[in-house]
Amino acid sequence: MPKIKTHKGAGSRFRVTGTGKIMRMKGGKSHLRRNKSHRSKGLFDEMIHLSSRDRARIERLIPYGT
Repeated sequence: MPKIKTHKGAGSRFRVTGTGKIMRMKGGKSHLRRNKSHRSKGLFDEMIHLSSRDRARIERLIPYGT
């Protein structure tokens, strides 16, 4: 069987943990950062779990868990 290609945009935006959870970064990180508080800017750096609704779609885009 041929290999399945990883979607490059999804491969750079999502990470799969050792336990199989899909993690993503928060949006709004780079634009208009001067006006945001220090606390809210710090919260952008955390990775969060992907919602279960989007999980099946993203798993098709990153078949090997990039």
